[in-house]
Amino acid sequence: MKRNGMSTWLMAGMGIIASLVLIVSCGTPDEGMTAKIKAKMAADTTVKASQIEVETRNSVVTLKGNVDSQEAKDRAIELARSTNGVIDVVDMIAVRTSAETGNAPEPKRTLGEHIDDAAITASVKTRLLADPDVKGMRIDVDTREGVVYLTGTGGSQAERDKAVRLARETEHVKDVQPNLTIKKG
Repeated sequence: MKRNGMSTWLMAGMGIIASLVLIVSCGTPDEGMTAKIKAKMAADTTVKASQIEVETRNSVVTLKGNVDSQEAKDRAIELARSTNGVIDVVDMIAVRTSAETGNAPEPKRTLGEHIDDAAITASVKTRLLADPDVKGMRIDVDTREGVVYLTGTGGSQAERDKAVRLARETEHVKDVQPNLTIKKG
């Protein structure tokens, strides 16, 4: 038992060291911010860093993933918000509510539902990339149970509105949740 605890500490220590090396080697402020937040999560006992994806654009941090408890979600958001330089945190973390145990990334979803969501994501992304008025490379598209989440930076309110409209008009989309920041100045 003691050996298992020691290896857990060793693994955590190695993760922290790797994260610190990543922080030092990051080229842009956004990459550095992302690395700092990931390092904080790796060192935290409440948050399972492997369950949360961290993305930073223009000092706005987006957190995505599925966590086991509301406490873990709240702690992840707190860690991101307390990071120096973070302007805002976009919360796209879902708390697992299934009574079943296991390592399923999203409960109560069949393989077919995963495939359907992936197809919707691909269709929306294709439409955004094909439209000359929307900078599709700046917009991340994720789909959960037919709900499309758009995250990123748009050049104007008109571009943001068009991206949302294109997503809503895509076949099988149930709803669109835009988390698009309008680029200023």
